[in-house]
Amino acid sequence: MAAVSQALRRRVVARAGGRCEYCQTPQAIVVEMGVDHVVPESAGGMTDVDNLCLSCVGCNGYKLAFQTAIDPLTGEEVPLFNPRSQDWESHFAWREEGTRLVGRTPIGRATVVRLRMNRERVVQARRLWVAAGWHPPR
Repeated sequence: MAAVSQALRRRVVARAGGRCEYCQTPQAIVVEMGVDHVVPESAGGMTDVDNLCLSCVGCNGYKLAFQTAIDPLTGEEVPLFNPRSQDWESHFAWREEGTRLVGRTPIGRATVVRLRMNRERVVQARRLWVAAGWHPPR
């Protein structure tokens, strides 16, 4: 496993605007973020800026080395969302006053399920963040 240098990490954080590139949670709220290999190293993904994204601990912990998931609507296996090549707003939207993420596309739906983006504890936390005016990201 190749280490991500501090300089490379700073570039990834800056490009992401300090937000998880999967669920859009700001680093200022969750404090700890990791750098994720979009294409895992185990699948030949490189440790370079074009294959890295900022990821909260939750999204990173559930993504692991997965690259695909099942779309719950169609039952088809589809690729997970790729923040390096896909537009977030095309695949995801906020519902229920900013506490739940929904997928707009098969990729979005499958990513929401695989990364467990609507775990009850995170939805509860988002309710507090919404009340404080910190969420959803604008």
